[in-house]
Amino acid sequence: MILIISKNIDRTTIEVMKWLSKMDKKFIRVQEDEVFEIKVIKKKVYIESHRNQFFLDEITSVWYRRGGLRFKRHQYNNASINTHMNEAQHWLEDYVIQTLESKKHINKQSNCHVNKLLVLEQAQKAGLDVPEFYLAENTDDVVLEKTITKSITGNVILESLNKNSDGIMYTKVINNREKKDFFISFFQEKIEKDFEIRSFYLNGQVWSMAIFSQNDEQTKTDFRKYNLEKPNRNVSYNLPKNLEQKIQMLMQSLDLNCGSLDFMKSGNNYYFLEVNPIGQFGNVSSDCNYFLEREIAKYL
Repeated sequence: MILIISKNIDRTTIEVMKWLSKMDKKFIRVQEDEVFEIKVIKKKVYIESHRNQFFLDEITSVWYRRGGLRFKRHQYNNASINTHMNEAQHWLEDYVIQTLESKKHINKQSNCHVNKLLVLEQAQKAGLDVPEFYLAENTDDVVLEKTITKSITGNVILESLNKNSDGIMYTKVINNREKKDFFISFFQEKIEKDFEIRSFYLNGQVWSMAIFSQNDEQTKTDFRKYNLEKPNRNVSYNLPKNLEQKIQMLMQSLDLNCGSLDFMKSGNNYYFLEVNPIGQFGNVSSDCNYFLEREIAKYL
């Protein structure tokens, strides 16, 4: 039995489920609004929600997409007993999650978020070219027009930034100096790119797509500023084998067996930008006819 952990509305999850059904593979999908209770039946660990229930040893493989397993906590009137039982319940929950992650899996709930700064350092150790980067509280040392700044957080969406709208933080070229100091921010050398590359990694295999974003002023600095009227041209692309080997070294050092990686090509150089363990890869799959959802279903 395959366990899929996802959010309620996720198109990629649905596409993978279609392939699993076509392959006659049995699966359970856990959604973000489910709360499980841990039980034991005939010496076997059994978890149950209002929608799903299964024995732990029934699960043969796990795909962590988004969300996460949530558990019901029993509460006790005595504060001391409640503290003790909270700890006991924590370790039971930890046992369930670690047992599931020890099975054949794609991604893990325990490391679905990565520290971008540490990733860049690991990328350098793996032999990947990384644009020079640093942290600063002011723009005193910034080389104007040749330096970019972007968020170091995983989530770049600012929910309810204004009363009726959200916001998103894009990569920005620094054109002017700030007069005052500010919160520690990330700065990086601006690379004049030929094009960008989005690569999808799964258990040692790499599928890549070239994104010709530099020809459009709107997408030149950050291709996520999508031009819906005139979209960027996207084509399948083969990375050099030695680069794919370095990608594998990086992913293994991060204990990731799946993720989306971003690169920029400039002349003969490929510059690594970042990795997203739960990254979007739908356009890589569809634009390049890679059928990556099928590859995920096959692996599971």
